[in-house]
Amino acid sequence: MKVAFRTFGCQMNISDTEAMMGLLRLAGHSIVNSEEEADAVIVNTCAVREKSEDKLYGKLGQLKAQKKRNAKLIVGVCGCVAEKNSDELLTHREVSFVFGTRAISRVAEMLSRASAGERFIELGDFVDELDSETPRLRTSKHHAWITIIYGCDKFCSYCIVPYTRGREKSRRMEDILAEAHELAKLGYREITYLGQNVDSYGKDLGDGSSLATLLKETLKIEEIERLWFLTSYPRDFSDELIEVIASSERISRSIHLPVQSGSDRILKAMNRGYTREYFLNLTRRVKERVQDSSLSTDIIVGFPGETDDDYNDTVSLIKEVRFERVNLAMYSPREGTLSARKLADDVPQQVKTKRLNDLLALQKHINREENEKYIDEVLDVIGEGKIKGNGKIYGRTMNNKIVIYEADLDKIGVPVKIRIESVSAGPLYGEIVGR
Repeated sequence: MKVAFRTFGCQMNISDTEAMMGLLRLAGHSIVNSEEEADAVIVNTCAVREKSEDKLYGKLGQLKAQKKRNAKLIVGVCGCVAEKNSDELLTHREVSFVFGTRAISRVAEMLSRASAGERFIELGDFVDELDSETPRLRTSKHHAWITIIYGCDKFCSYCIVPYTRGREKSRRMEDILAEAHELAKLGYREITYLGQNVDSYGKDLGDGSSLATLLKETLKIEEIERLWFLTSYPRDFSDELIEVIASSERISRSIHLPVQSGSDRILKAMNRGYTREYFLNLTRRVKERVQDSSLSTDIIVGFPGETDDDYNDTVSLIKEVRFERVNLAMYSPREGTLSARKLADDVPQQVKTKRLNDLLALQKHINREENEKYIDEVLDVIGEGKIKGNGKIYGRTMNNKIVIYEADLDKIGVPVKIRIESVSAGPLYGEIVGR
């Protein structure tokens, strides 16, 4: 069969899709980009916010119209919305089967069942079947995602992820390293270790494994030039991890620490498990020990009960830390979470919108100021992809700055030195001055 995928959401979903594509190709199916030429379409979904969930239902509307033209079209839905709304999704006649976040290893079997006319839901936990031997159809030739831990045990009051991704389960370190070794043999030069809370890696194994130890072991693979990791949790970001990052220039200088709010009162209501001062002390330690580090974060505006004072605490925290990137979102209740059950969504929409826009403007100003320091600097960049229509490509520095420069497509995946000539609030712009 010809199978097309549509993937929404985080890097974990991208990694899951790569595994499903590999498993389907191993089973004899072909992966296509066009939904129109596909015999089956699998939609990998995100439920972290209402807007993310809406993308699925918009896509189902398109596929419903496509199924009227092709009655034999098979539609599968997986990911976090599938886990959350499985029964409801199967009431959509265009949907053939629904499966959960920990059932992706059975995708070939499920596609066969659906092609035989069965409509079903599969929410089993088969995550242990995913290992270094699992075939993956990777979307990059030089960078690879490696999931090292599944699930999350934090239960922040606003977050649906522990309910859709399950409890934390780490992969054995030797299996992760086997995958990294194989990638190095295949010519991959960058890997990113993934987890909903990557800093919790190894705690459930009981054998002393940790993210810090995993990074140290991976550094022994000399062919791997860059090591990244996502996503961290401030409460679990250890001093040992900081020291390991500081010890090697091959470990990413880009550290994503989601703070969510600058107000102690809101942080407590969110069940984040740390205070504003704890977070600020952590960012100070990172900046002191990790040379050229850049910090990014996530922030929710309009959480239930957020006052002007709470919001101003967030503004002052952003000004103090001076993040290089802030992912902003307005609070939206997620059915089944503690905040949705217990707290009224009482911040008016116009107030949420104003706070979001004001923070966007503030962060844009900070970004431009921070980027100015790169003018005339020579940065090490690895090309990632092409910019449409102008003969330029974009690449990334070790601290996650996007750089746009003129180069042939064969420079994608190639390390180059770029002198920065101009900047914006987003990308930097420069020219190649060496390898």
